[in-house]
Formats: sequence, C-alpha cells, structure tokens
Amino acid sequence: MRLKNTLSAIAAATMIAAFTMTAAGPAAAAGDTAPACVAREVVKQDKTAWTTNNCGRNMHIKLVIDHGPDQRCWTTFPGETLKWTWKMGSYGRIAVC
Repeated sequence: MRLKNTLSAIAAATMIAAFTMTAAGPAAAAGDTAPACVAREVVKQDKTAWTTNNCGRNMHIKLVIDHGPDQRCWTTFPGETLKWTWKMGSYGRIAVC
C-alpha cells in the first residue's frame, strides 16, 4: 500500500510539473513589454508592425503574437526601424528578450 501511495504521489507531482511547463508556453520565453522608447506602429488588418529603437542603446526585442507563433529575438540598434509581418494570430506586444 505504501508503494502504491508513493507512486501516486510521484505521478501527481509529474503531472503538475508538466502542466506548469505547458501552461507557460511560448509567451513565457518573452520578457517584459519593451519600454516606450521602442516606438510601435501596428496595422492589425495587414498583420504588419514597425518598431523604431529610440532608446539610445541596442535593444533585444521580439514580436509576441496572440494565438500564433512569436517572432524570434532581434537586436536593434539606436535609430533602426524593423518591419514585422506574421500570417497567423494577432498582434500581442513587443517584448524584450
């Protein structure tokens, strides 16, 4: 009986750990929302966004897509503008990474 309870406890802990990792998903890989010095312009209907780094230093940013795959992390230099496009999902936010 003790072995059965131990195995049940291990199985429950494993399921909780798996659920926690699954619930975190891709959005967890992104950091906080990028600061306001990263200017954004978004045209949701065209699934296009532009970001301009006005921060005065290099920024590592990524486009977070709701209900779709996030873009990869990019290093953007001061004054640089990036154009982002996506096919599935909708604009979520620009995040640091």
